[in-house]
Amino acid sequence: MVTNSGISNLITGFTGVNSASLVNDLVAASLQPKQAAVKERQNLNQARISALASATSALDTFSTALTEILNGRQFSGALVSTRGDLVAATFIPGQKPQGLPATVQVTQLASAQSMVSASSYAANAQVGEGTLTIETSAGSFDVIIDSTNNSLGGLRDAINASDSGVTASIITDNNGSRLVLRGKEGAANSFTITGSGGAAALDAFAYPPAGGAGMTSVTNAGDSIVKVNGIDVVNSSNQIDTAIPGVRINLLTASPGTTVVISGDQPTSTVKDVLNEFVKAYNDLRTALNSATAPGLEGASGGPLAGNAAARDMMRALAALTTKPLTDTGTYRSLADIGVSTGRDGTLTLNATRFDAALAADPEGVAKMLEPATPTAGNPGLAKAFEDVRTSLKAPSSSLTTAKKRFADLAQDYSKALEKVQEDSARYREQLQTTFSAMDRQLTILRSTQSYLDQQIAVWSGKNN
Repeated sequence: MVTNSGISNLITGFTGVNSASLVNDLVAASLQPKQAAVKERQNLNQARISALASATSALDTFSTALTEILNGRQFSGALVSTRGDLVAATFIPGQKPQGLPATVQVTQLASAQSMVSASSYAANAQVGEGTLTIETSAGSFDVIIDSTNNSLGGLRDAINASDSGVTASIITDNNGSRLVLRGKEGAANSFTITGSGGAAALDAFAYPPAGGAGMTSVTNAGDSIVKVNGIDVVNSSNQIDTAIPGVRINLLTASPGTTVVISGDQPTSTVKDVLNEFVKAYNDLRTALNSATAPGLEGASGGPLAGNAAARDMMRALAALTTKPLTDTGTYRSLADIGVSTGRDGTLTLNATRFDAALAADPEGVAKMLEPATPTAGNPGLAKAFEDVRTSLKAPSSSLTTAKKRFADLAQDYSKALEKVQEDSARYREQLQTTFSAMDRQLTILRSTQSYLDQQIAVWSGKNN
């Protein structure tokens, strides 16, 4: 059986008509304009999808970065202690320092109860079998010594495994080894030890001593006592996280009557640096949006988001940040009040003279306006105000979310349209091949008939002559 394509190629040699080439040319002439039109719309839609995705990503990145730089620490600089040998200070992760500078006086350090055994033991010497009972504020804990752990090392390990909060260790000198016990810091963490089970040897580890035998006290349990801004503060630890919000105080040495000042260095210059950083990052974001929404003028192609409602809403929301109240108290309540203005292209400019004057007049007020200790609806600060804008723009019913969905739907429609163009072209090709195959057959028949007639005419003409 000869296929249509085979007939076409076979007949072409006799008819002089290249039907295969004609079919290809006709299909291309039909396919390419339709395909180009769909691809042009598809490319524009993809550019819009990419532009909106970039804008959304920039919003997220900017909001996260703004929250990180406006974490309160930027307005305090590095923490400084005037007597680093007495008190050290560090930031508490995830908290914002407040109330700086602050004064601290260390009256007493917190201490842990500790004791040492009076007798020294030779290596592998037995300590006696029986039970030691450790009494702490958390309860009573029994330590059993038997043939499997009857040694100073066995006693140490059994105490450490008792979960009593008392830690045992061994010190060794020229006279032999002794057991050292230590509790946790704080007056509430004192402990006692008593022996039981009739093993007189274990009495050597009792405290208070009983019957003339027992451990020797080294230090007593006690609380730390400090004055913070003149207020007495008592804690069971030398690490205090609750005296100055956002600041961890580490007490190193007691020095009653000596005042230590904890503060942040260069707070005013830090506020200005942070605001300049915000203005620069904002302008980068706005410039990118301006480019994406630029209209096409005098034949030039515009940005992918030219005329897009979602992009316009985003730009309007960002522009409103300069006049949005960031606090409901004080003289300075918005960015515009401290010298931040918006240009015709939507980018921001910081008036250094006006800002310096505001900062000199009320540095704490400006800092709190930009980032309050606890953001609220009435006192959002700059980071929360921007986060509110981002949340609004990304809401399920927002124009940005709607536009993303519409463009995503269009992307699927254009993919289906391209598939349909291809399918229509394939059917058109089949129709053309069928038509030209039939034409080729008719031309072949006509050519054969003409040849036959030519031969007959030649015969007839020869006979007549």
